[in-house]
Amino acid sequence: MDFKAPLRSFDHFQQRRRWLAAPIGVFKKFGEDEGGSMVSLIAYRAFFSLFPLLLLMTTVLGYVLADNPELREKVIESTLSQFPVIGPQLKGGSLTGSGVALAVGVVGSLLAGLGVVLETEKTFDRVWGVSEDDQHGFVGSRLRAIGLMLLLGGLAVASTIVSGLVAGGSDLFGPVWGLLIATALNLVVFGAVFRLLTTSEVAFAVLVPGAVIATVGWELLQLVGGWYISHEVRNATPVYGTFALVIGLLAWIHLGAFFTVLGAEANVVRSRRLWPRSLLADTTGK
Repeated sequence: MDFKAPLRSFDHFQQRRRWLAAPIGVFKKFGEDEGGSMVSLIAYRAFFSLFPLLLLMTTVLGYVLADNPELREKVIESTLSQFPVIGPQLKGGSLTGSGVALAVGVVGSLLAGLGVVLETEKTFDRVWGVSEDDQHGFVGSRLRAIGLMLLLGGLAVASTIVSGLVAGGSDLFGPVWGLLIATALNLVVFGAVFRLLTTSEVAFAVLVPGAVIATVGWELLQLVGGWYISHEVRNATPVYGTFALVIGLLAWIHLGAFFTVLGAEANVVRSRRLWPRSLLADTTGK
């Protein structure tokens, strides 16, 4: 009995249909590039960069909004809601400015964020097949990463605050316009990530699908994270709740990195038309 006959039939079916062949091509290239390992490395570094970044962000906002307690509380409630796994746990704290916290946040964010940027750039180079000779050197890559961190960090904070104000029902935006603005800012953030961390030989238009995939993935993660907190963590026992929180945070960060790498793979597959791909054999000659 030929057990591979159904698989061969599906393989022929998907290769003749672009709407199915293109996504399969993306996931197959993701597997060939050992995308899971790249995602894990980015997530590992991002996990340690998240808390210094939140410390820095809340401290800066504490200084800026020190004379406006009402707006300060709204920022706490709305901005932290954009981090659905840990946001509810942080809302019980206070948002105040501290010189020590600011210094720790700056140093911690710089060191941890530097690792995230370098790892993401390394991943994009691997996805696009950039040779080592064409990659940035040790000093140049780190100087470039610091500049990228400042730019991307500013965009990310702005996007998070606006998205948080929208989610919190701020009167600054109408519901429809607020959602559009928040989505547009997220697109700008991911567009900047793909443009600045991808080799300059790739045109910006080629990177648009990846930015869209990452943005949609981010929005889905916020919805799923909110559901996870309300159904799994809120009514859990203290011990189980702690484990659920840590596991949820790790999964949330890992999935965020996954959507980012998947977007990069989609850009390559679309640009180089790496489909259709056979599920039984490599038909691209790679």
